[in-house]
This record gives sequence, structure tokens and C-alpha cells, in this order.
Amino acid sequence: MKVALIEKELHWENIEKNLTDFEQTINQIPYDCSLVILPEMFSTGFTMNPKKFSTEELEKVPEWMIQMAYQTGFCICGSSIAKEEDGYFNRFYFAFPDRALRWYDKKHLFRMGNESEIYTPGKERKIFTLGEWRIMPQVCYDLRFPVWNRNQDDYDFSIYVSNWPAARKDAWLTLLKARAIENQCYVAGVNRVGKDPNVPYDGGTVVFSPKGDEISQVVNGQWGIIIADIKLDALKAFRDKFPAWKDRDSFNLDGPNLS
Repeated sequence: MKVALIEKELHWENIEKNLTDFEQTINQIPYDCSLVILPEMFSTGFTMNPKKFSTEELEKVPEWMIQMAYQTGFCICGSSIAKEEDGYFNRFYFAFPDRALRWYDKKHLFRMGNESEIYTPGKERKIFTLGEWRIMPQVCYDLRFPVWNRNQDDYDFSIYVSNWPAARKDAWLTLLKARAIENQCYVAGVNRVGKDPNVPYDGGTVVFSPKGDEISQVVNGQWGIIIADIKLDALKAFRDKFPAWKDRDSFNLDGPNLS
């Protein structure tokens, strides 16, 4: 499966401009790709001001994703603000070309950026299916929690969409590589570049193989598209040859609202 990852600067709290820019970028992607991955909060930047946007403005984002998936034939994913009766969510949307839409709500909210005071945490770990691929969606700060990410022989490819600051870029790349190795899966990390009112970003969009090898990466600090060819047969062969997954510890996530 060929996967396209888009790393670019975001327009602060400007949904219309971000959607226009991403539409132009998506239209540059080769048609033999199956999946396009956008950064965290790609339509607004990592804002703690969700009340600025009307429900209609926020709903326009998943509607746009569905339409783009239908027009291009790509699955398109990334996170955006979602409003529900019980609050605002940092929601990872996954749009299919047949107009189906699935989502995962970010579980671990970044308290150091006050995200946990503004948004509501998700309650459920999700696995999406694309053809034979089993895909686990995650959002930014989720990356730091290996128990939540633990492969229970239920996924092949994990995706982390992010607004990860430049100051902690080494942690970003190290943790992505660790998640690939420990879970024997492909890992894609999609970050942004540029600045928002709070911090600068230096990208680091990358794909790691199940062995921890870097398959592809955007040049530091520059916007761009990378295409990664990930191979399910190769993944299965590696897991058969080096079945460390069979010796994983058995445990469950206990506590309220955990599954």
C-alpha cells in the first residue's frame, strides 16, 4: 500500500484557508496512493479556542474530507476539532472514498498546553480496516503512552498525527521508532512546520518499518509530501521469522472508561 504524508505550515484558526491549501496539495499526490495523512488539527492549528468556531464551521471539515476522498479515490485522515453535547474533542477522522467516515477521539490530552482543560478525552481505542490492513489511529501526546499503544495482535500500521514542537523533536522521532520496534508494525508520524502563537515546529514527518528502519522522511523544517510503500507480506514474514509478539505480557487496561 502506498501512503502519502503531508507536512506543511498551518494557517492559524483559519479553516477555509487550510482546507483550500490542503485540497491543492492533495491534488498533487499520485493516484496509485491509497491513503493520505494530514497533521493534527490540520484545519485550525493546535488552538485552545474551539468556541471561536460555529458548529457549521467545524462540521465542514469532515464533510470536506468525505468529499475529497470521494473525488480522489484516496482514504484521507487527520485530526480536527469536533463539537458534541458533552464537549469538544480532538477527533481523528478517517474518510473513505465510498463516503464512509470513522473516527477516534484523542485519549491523552496535553495538560502542559491546557488541552485537558478545554477538550474532552476519548474513551475508546479504535482500529480501522483498509483492505487487509488493520490501522490504529493516534493523536500526538498519545505517542508517549506505550500501554495505550500496545499491539495486541490487532493492528499492522499505527498512525500518529501531531503538532509536536521543535524543542522536543528528538523525543518525537525516538518514540515513533520505539513504537514500531516494540509493536512490530509500520509507524507513520505526521507533523507540521512553521509557527503558531505559542511555539515553532520543525516537522519530522516519517515512516518507520517494523524493524525500526526509516523508510522515508521529509527534509527538516520544510513542507513536503512523502510517499511510503508499506508491505503487508513483508510485515507478516518478519513477524513469523522473529515472533517476539508471542512473548508479550498479558494485561488489560483497568479503570473507568477504558477498553
